[in-house]
Amino acid sequence: MKKIMMVIIVLLVAAGIYYYAADTQKKNEVIRVGHKDFTEMRLAGQLIAVYLENKGFEVKVIELSGTMLIYTALKTGEIDIYPEYTGTAYGAILKQTKILDPQATYDYVKKTCVEKDGITWAEPFGFNNTYVLSVRSDTQKKYDLKTVSDLVKVAPEFKLGCDKEFQNRTDGLKGLQEAYGGLDFKSVIPMDQGLTYAALNNEDIDVNVSYSTDGRIMKFKLKNLQDDKNFFPPYYLTPIMQLKFAETHPEVVEALEELGSHWDDASMQKYNLMVDEGKDPQEVAMLMLENAGIIQRK
Repeated sequence: MKKIMMVIIVLLVAAGIYYYAADTQKKNEVIRVGHKDFTEMRLAGQLIAVYLENKGFEVKVIELSGTMLIYTALKTGEIDIYPEYTGTAYGAILKQTKILDPQATYDYVKKTCVEKDGITWAEPFGFNNTYVLSVRSDTQKKYDLKTVSDLVKVAPEFKLGCDKEFQNRTDGLKGLQEAYGGLDFKSVIPMDQGLTYAALNNEDIDVNVSYSTDGRIMKFKLKNLQDDKNFFPPYYLTPIMQLKFAETHPEVVEALEELGSHWDDASMQKYNLMVDEGKDPQEVAMLMLENAGIIQRK
């Protein structure tokens, strides 16, 4: 009996050492967090990175430009996690056009991305950063613009500003023009998204393709036109990763799930504006976590 007990103790000690070593190795692993190259994505990438670092993981943040580039990087294992919008996956990646409600959109992209690409979705952060067409307040008053349909009759007089990706996406300009027949602008001027709001405010363009959580809508007192045909799908920002990564890193998945449903559109306008006006995205991400009561600064 003593020999049996000694064997059991030795096995338990060995198992403890094994799991401790495995846990230590995993904690020392560098988690590669990707994000796209604009304000909210930089902030969301840092949000993930700061929280994982707070949990004891080593993290490397990698910036990539363009949806398909970063999605491919995730599929090929060049990065481990990145935040993506449900509507972007639904329209730009999976090429769907039928409008679904937010939960149905999330369910579809989560199911289809796993089946098609082996990529799974965590819990959304809580805010919906959909596209919205914005005009200056003087333009709204002069032309009595309330909806995108109202814009159709005067679009030939207007210059539209948008980022380059929006021009070619099915959930972007092409699809918008199909949904709102006759929405043909005098010109379409592609530029970095960070420049479009100032261009609108300075009257270099007449209509801007804005992001609904962008703080510059509030800063410049822009007026958003109602998407009365419900063309734009919901865009809830969510961490995504390879399924095999999620299965081998349950503690990372658990940490990401803890970030779910903590921020709304109004709060994100405030945080995005901080970054646009010069605050370090990492510092703002820390502030977001503190204000949400998720972490306390050490």
